[in-house]
Amino acid sequence: MNWLETVRTSLEAIRSHRLRSGLTMLGILIGIGAVILTVGLGEGAQAQVTSAINSLGTNLLVVSPGSTTSTTGVRGGAGSATTLTLHDATALAAPGVAPDIAAVAPTTTRSTSLAVGATTWTTSVVGTTPPWQSARARTVSEGRFLTDEDVTGEAANVVLGPTTAQELFGGTNAVGRTVTISGLPFTVVGVLNSTGTSSAAQNQDDQAIVPISTAADRLIGGANRTSVQAIYLQASTSDSLSAAYQEANQELLALHHVTTPTAADFTIASQESLLSTASSVTQTLTILLGGVAAISLLVGGIGVMNIMLVSVTERIREIGLRKAVGASPVEIRRQFMVEASTLGLAGGLLGVLLGIAGALILPRFIPIQIAISPSATAIAILTAIAIGLVFGVYPAGRAAKLAPIDALRSE
Repeated sequence: MNWLETVRTSLEAIRSHRLRSGLTMLGILIGIGAVILTVGLGEGAQAQVTSAINSLGTNLLVVSPGSTTSTTGVRGGAGSATTLTLHDATALAAPGVAPDIAAVAPTTTRSTSLAVGATTWTTSVVGTTPPWQSARARTVSEGRFLTDEDVTGEAANVVLGPTTAQELFGGTNAVGRTVTISGLPFTVVGVLNSTGTSSAAQNQDDQAIVPISTAADRLIGGANRTSVQAIYLQASTSDSLSAAYQEANQELLALHHVTTPTAADFTIASQESLLSTASSVTQTLTILLGGVAAISLLVGGIGVMNIMLVSVTERIREIGLRKAVGASPVEIRRQFMVEASTLGLAGGLLGVLLGIAGALILPRFIPIQIAISPSATAIAILTAIAIGLVFGVYPAGRAAKLAPIDALRSE
């Protein structure tokens, strides 16, 4: 019996037991679909996190203050102290201090209500300097960004994020109009372009940018007017990011009179470390979910083996007849292996269709896009065939070992 006859006979055997074959493929179908969806969820989440981090800026370093400790010994979280000042930012921006740093942007942020007539909107008001635009890789769609004159003159000017402008002014032009911030009138001089990304924690398109001097004197005041909540540093190139880190770290240690790096009252986070941490978390979750999906694949494989064993038992007389007319053990084994691999292939293809359908439908209900990986899809199909072959070996071997006379006289 040649290969073509073997395939035809195997397909006929599968068609003659449609319900049983369908139930056999169901386990593999669910397992393959689950694998594709879990891998797609992991890749989609990783892409979304990477995009959100990249939207912060290019070649970016973020300097944050340390934590506070109360009189009762209770420590606050990182960033709760006021150890970073405008003097630190000025020192880092000084010529020759950190040659690998291209831009230095101190920032101070507070959540404040903005008003235009009867329309109000609460957003993050960011006090900063002109290099913020370069460090954060932002562009202006209307008007202009802040200038050095705005900072030195403590101008009451503001640049709005696109979401903020939309909420306050609708679809009309916001440049030149007045918005009230904490009871003080500010003139809108520009509107930022959208970053194209947002998150539940912080929407980069929903903020108002004002000169840091104006924020310190008119919106914050008090003893904390010279402290900043973060300093954004832009390395001159991606290759000089490590050098910029070392230069900033050494300068701040000297400014804060810290002798040992472990006692530093500030932290510096690089874009690479943020991406590495985020990727590690998403990869761990993907592996965890993939392991659960793999268990369902194992269950599907066991189902294939059980069905093939039942098929061998039901077809003992057929096997005996084939052997009696000259079929060799190799041909009998080959027939059952083809049946098992066909069931695996069919279940795999249907599982891929299920995974693709889920990838198209689920994003309507969850805030994560599911990325369909061609390599993962191909591996899933090959895995389904391999499952059919592996779990079809024992039943096929059992069928091949049957003696013709014993099989023919079986009831």
